[in-house]
Amino acid sequence: MNAQVADVFLDLKGLTCPGPLLGAKRMVDALESGQVLLLVSDCPGTHDDLLAWTRQTGNQLLRTERMKDGGTGYYLQKGRSALHEAHVVLDIRGVSCPGPIVEAKKLLNGMQPKEVLKLISNCPGIRSDITGWASATHMTLVDTVETAAGEYAFYIRKD
Repeated sequence: MNAQVADVFLDLKGLTCPGPLLGAKRMVDALESGQVLLLVSDCPGTHDDLLAWTRQTGNQLLRTERMKDGGTGYYLQKGRSALHEAHVVLDIRGVSCPGPIVEAKKLLNGMQPKEVLKLISNCPGIRSDITGWASATHMTLVDTVETAAGEYAFYIRKD
């Protein structure tokens, strides 16, 4: 069997869910497409969390292995950059909620199905608001990337 090579190693043994998933997300976000993170966790829910997360993000769980020092190793490969390609960009930093969602809705109404809008916002309530809004309007929140402290890029696909 070929040994998997990781570009980054993250040992989160002793941390309970969702801690390992959040740590993995933060590390994978910083990787280049195709790079691999080896996450080590002993939380029993990590496997299911990672499977759900990879299905939603385009990242890939390459394999798992029992680690000799305890825990399970999860080899996560960052997905290709196509996940972050947008047809339209709406940079609405500085606008208070619900302004970013109102403007995003206007743009998405004029877009074709399967097109992606990149919404950039630093409104304090945007992270919680956008998830519920996307679900209620049958849009898909493809990914959320924290681009700076309190500033986010949301990739929203019109379905």
